[in-house]
Amino acid sequence: MGTRKGLAKPPRAPGTLPERTRSALLATARAVRSHAHAPYSRFTVGAAVLDEAGRIHAGCNVENASYGLTVCAERNAVAAAVAAGAKSIRAVAIVTRLRRPPATPCGACRQVLAELAGDEVPILLAGPTGGAREERLGALLPQAFRLR
Repeated sequence: MGTRKGLAKPPRAPGTLPERTRSALLATARAVRSHAHAPYSRFTVGAAVLDEAGRIHAGCNVENASYGLTVCAERNAVAAAVAAGAKSIRAVAIVTRLRRPPATPCGACRQVLAELAGDEVPILLAGPTGGAREERLGALLPQAFRLR
């Protein structure tokens, strides 16, 4: 999916993302979800992360017959951001087939996000269409393990 440039940076304090940024993150996550490789669970996930430069990086889940080798969409999006030179994550969108309630990231993904994102980073959780529920990373992973 590559990256998209020039989007507004989200606020550092709690609040909502600018609508343009929110829409772009959700559209990117929805689009990349169609590329997921999920032959075992059939649970496709798309994720998009916004970096400090306003670029959006996408990732989808990639399952493996050896289940422990499966990589989640969120971790793939973070890896794409890092590979493109990102130093921090400012917002995240995650899209699955679930709507009410929307799926949240697994514990491993929450910890990987915490490595590059602060507690106040917004996480958008959405289904294939419609709006999204907004959470904060700190609410999803209180007292995250950090070395710095």
